[in-house]
Amino acid sequence: MARAPKPSGQNRPSFDSRLGRRTGNRVTRQRLLVVCGTKVTERDYVRGLKSSVRNPAVSVKILEHPKAPSQVVSHTVKLLASAADEYDRAWCVFDVDEFTDIDQTVTEADHHGIGIALSNPCFELWLLLHFADHRGHAPSYAHLVPHLDKHAPGGYSKTRLDFRLYENTWPEAVRRAKGLAPEGDEPKVNPSTGMWQLALAIGGPAGYDQPADLGN
Repeated sequence: MARAPKPSGQNRPSFDSRLGRRTGNRVTRQRLLVVCGTKVTERDYVRGLKSSVRNPAVSVKILEHPKAPSQVVSHTVKLLASAADEYDRAWCVFDVDEFTDIDQTVTEADHHGIGIALSNPCFELWLLLHFADHRGHAPSYAHLVPHLDKHAPGGYSKTRLDFRLYENTWPEAVRRAKGLAPEGDEPKVNPSTGMWQLALAIGGPAGYDQPADLGN
């Protein structure tokens, strides 16, 4: 029987849940499944973050399913149904772009307790927030790339993401992203991104000098 899903991605997991499950005095790992809606960029970023922070309180399995957001969520639902007790929480990573079924997709994910790390208009906004507090309307991927080019040696490339460019500033990206939109409003607010929630789920206090910041 499939494990009952954890709380919805529309509500931020508690601080204790991000640190792991406690059994007596022992902290066991929070087991995360992350399904990315592209083949390369998001997957390579999440892999890089996982390797960089080396958070002992979480384990992360990363899969890619390069389809429309609704298909990413449906695929994740199927994975959870067949995984029994393998994961404590699942996340889907995808963009608004020009998809027209985002609201229904988020509702479906919420129904199954799947967290959504959604970027509006695209994941490149999250990357840019590592370097700058970008608050101006971003109509498309093409609008954001020139801004990223300024910070990536040789220019930004979706197919060659070097996490070393981002590993020291992801906590700052979290702070900037939190200021763009209330949790859950990312589909309606441009620019905005919910990637900060997934970053905290993976990184926890490992990326912070003051862990108390995670609860604010």
